[in-house]
Amino acid sequence: MASLRLFLCFFLFTASSVNIVCSRSLQKDHIALFVFGDSVYDPGNNNYIDTIARANYYPYGETFFKYPTGRFSDGRLIPDFIVLWLIYVAAEYANLPLIPPYLQPGNHEFTTGVNFASAGAGALSETNQGFVIDLKTQLSYFKKVAKQLRQELGDAEAMAFLSKAVYLINIGSNDYVLPFTSNSTVFQYFSKQQYVGMVIGNLTETIKEIHMEGGRKFGFRNFGSMGCIPLLKALVPGNTGSCFEQVNELAKLHNAALTEALEEMEIKLVQFKYSMHHLNIYLSELTKNPGRFGFKEVNKACCGSGPYRGISSCGGRRGVTEYELCSDPTQYFYFDSSHVSEKANKQIAQLMWSGPPNITGPFNLKAFFQL
Repeated sequence: MASLRLFLCFFLFTASSVNIVCSRSLQKDHIALFVFGDSVYDPGNNNYIDTIARANYYPYGETFFKYPTGRFSDGRLIPDFIVLWLIYVAAEYANLPLIPPYLQPGNHEFTTGVNFASAGAGALSETNQGFVIDLKTQLSYFKKVAKQLRQELGDAEAMAFLSKAVYLINIGSNDYVLPFTSNSTVFQYFSKQQYVGMVIGNLTETIKEIHMEGGRKFGFRNFGSMGCIPLLKALVPGNTGSCFEQVNELAKLHNAALTEALEEMEIKLVQFKYSMHHLNIYLSELTKNPGRFGFKEVNKACCGSGPYRGISSCGGRRGVTEYELCSDPTQYFYFDSSHVSEKANKQIAQLMWSGPPNITGPFNLKAFFQL
């Protein structure tokens, strides 16, 4: 393997090609992006594991890439847009590619960062166990990357590199949805508060482990009304348009507990900084006035079947060969039963990137890349 000090190659992904640009050294102010989480951030890691939680078939990817990449959207995800804005606003990031999946074959250089996210993953190892890369395993992969960086760059330079990097994390929704879409009996043994405490506990421990490796700048989004996604609205008896309030309650408990945990870590962990995007505020405004955000449909998915197209059949998933597909995903907030469209991802990413403090704070992501 070529030394990271001497010869670095970056892969530039476009809709139709892959270009390789090489540099002779790691730029002094270079900032990498490391991504952890679930399908909201997964760029295709699940393509390389034995699972049904994949999006490597039509119509996923139809809008931007023109082919399925493994992203659960018609196009790009939030981390993709974060990288693109870096390219546009700062010349020193001109060679930064879309952050690749960790499991992508041949991916051995991590100086731009890497994405560990896995569709279906939860903070709890028991969530979709055996079919996903859970958060604990994602952390173990990151530790391998950190070790490789230390071997290539030396301890001091690797620590400096990892401390400048930004860490995006989005996890927990599968932990809260799965008990209501499976035959789980978890709430016979734990209260909602106890269950949320376990999710937040695992997430907090992961953050602390990343911090020990050098991580200092962390980006999060809280949860909106998860019970209002098409998948869960379709489960409400009578299909009255009501949301699944038990999941909404868990989301509210999670948001409060996560905020408290981050504020505590900000006090206790050296140089720890965080960015929290209040997705619930955005979704509240979107629901009141979809047209203001350029959407005509915010209740029904573009792709799927059944009530609100809430059955996860997009592209023939789960053995359902017939499904409905809208003609224009840009008019829809949801692309499939539980994932938003590229247009929605772009709007959310923009708020995470440069939103004001009441929407994204105490730092936004743009500020992180300027620190």
